[in-house]
Amino acid sequence: MNDNNNDNTKKQGQINIELDEAIAEGIYSNLAIINHSVSEFVVDFVKIMPGTPKSKVKSRIILTPQHAKRLLKALNENIVRFEKAHGEIKEYDQPNIPLNFGPTGQA
Repeated sequence: MNDNNNDNTKKQGQINIELDEAIAEGIYSNLAIINHSVSEFVVDFVKIMPGTPKSKVKSRIILTPQHAKRLLKALNENIVRFEKAHGEIKEYDQPNIPLNFGPTGQA
């Protein structure tokens, strides 16, 4: 029996994903703004802090509609597992946040 064929089959089914140090630290976000077109979903992650009049997009993720749907499903599955382990996630009323996405006049 040739073990090389088994090793090659295993390697073909694996994806090698690298996570560098800067990305591993993550970015905190307490607001996600979602827009879409026919071909893509754009998710902008923002950190809004009390008393700060201006906030910037910290990260932008662009997804195909198919990947956006898979993300929705994966998030839902993880929320269900989280709530089974830790109890229901409570939603609190959020104040309306005025969002201005026009030119700022800065270069």
